Amino acid sequence: MKTKLFGTDGIRGRANEFPITAEVALLMGKAVARVLRSSGASRNRVLVGKDTRISGYMLETALTSGLVSMGMDVFMVGPMPTPAVAHLTKSMGAAAGIMLTASHNPYEDNGMKIFGPDGYKLSDELEAAIERHILGQEPEAEPLPARQIGKAHRIEDARGRYIEYCKQTADNVPLHGLKVVVDCGHGAAYFIAPLIFKELGAEVITAGCQPDGLNINDSCGALHPETAGELVRRHNADLGISFDGDADRVIFTDSNGQVVSGDRILAQCAISLKEHGKLRHNTLVTTVMSNLGLKEAMAQHGIRLETTAVGDRNVIECIRKHGYSFGGENSGHLIFADHATTGDGILSALQVLRMMHERNATLAQLASVIPEYPTQLANIPVAAKPPLNSLPKLQKLMAQASQAFGESGRHLIRYSGTENKIRVLVEHQEIEQVRSWVSKFAAAIRDEIG
Repeated sequence: MKTKLFGTDGIRGRANEFPITAEVALLMGKAVARVLRSSGASRNRVLVGKDTRISGYMLETALTSGLVSMGMDVFMVGPMPTPAVAHLTKSMGAAAGIMLTASHNPYEDNGMKIFGPDGYKLSDELEAAIERHILGQEPEAEPLPARQIGKAHRIEDARGRYIEYCKQTADNVPLHGLKVVVDCGHGAAYFIAPLIFKELGAEVITAGCQPDGLNINDSCGALHPETAGELVRRHNADLGISFDGDADRVIFTDSNGQVVSGDRILAQCAISLKEHGKLRHNTLVTTVMSNLGLKEAMAQHGIRLETTAVGDRNVIECIRKHGYSFGGENSGHLIFADHATTGDGILSALQVLRMMHERNATLAQLASVIPEYPTQLANIPVAAKPPLNSLPKLQKLMAQASQAFGESGRHLIRYSGTENKIRVLVEHQEIEQVRSWVSKFAAAIRDEIG
């Protein structure tokens, strides 16, 4: 049995296999209730949302049972974007919010992530305490008498609350005359996202809005923005907007159906915020995965770049620690800290659309602010994850690459925090060098790890 359940983004794994089982979800519900009470929570309400995976029914039922057995009242909001759960947890005065999702992973996976009453992901200390209870490392709680058991409620107006909130953050930007392709990846945004853009006046062409429990992220959504790109070209649309399974990420395609990188979106958002006096400390927070061209472009606009380790959680922690207002990841997480406590794909899309409206510019025109270095990211499946410094062939190759690149490129090799994969990123001014070094790294990794 694993001794550590929580990873970088809650508990995640294969559905109906430890730790993503009904048994663990039941224990988590009990553990969350106990830890919240012991930490001084004055509220006995927990909000529970999920994406569209078939395993969500199993986990939702078991989790709710555990919570109510320990005296917590549960508000079930059904399929809902992760950022909506974070927002609603705070706005509805809940002690915690729990989202059942594996984000961009296929339907076979699922996960459980917890938000505190402030809408931010739960602290490492509280996660560790919850984990100890789940693993039986703390004494079992005495059963509550029947009169103290909690209740479960299905909240029907949760969608409406979140829809109005999202529109208000973008000042209800008018989208009349705009034709937009919206690909929800058969995920949590399948109902909410198209409705928001329609209510603001856009003509909406939908894709990935027919979830069946098994098709989430399947050749659609943020992992496959080319799907929206093809529809943009076919329908002569102004842009495409693609969300991942839990809608905390968004990827854009321009009017030519070409994918616009997350770094280009980060750049245009940072510049716009600075012009409006809303980029606190004139700083953009991003991760080591961002393109070298982003730093050069930001310097030209008087914007400092603060870099963190990979993961939106690291970006958010940096923003909170230093009082910054904006940051994100090239993968599509955008954190507008004045409006949200986590990455929010729908909110971010509305902010970008507002910029287009204010400047009367196309997405391609806005996205031309940075010259990107040619980049290639390879995700290589591995059977194990030995420390990288224990792989001599790979270490030697990395040293050779660093010497050869100088200031003209870079490489970044790391294990995925959520999958059995190693990620190889190479950037260079010359695309041939990028392809050559990715191939060399991949061969060394397969030779040493298998």
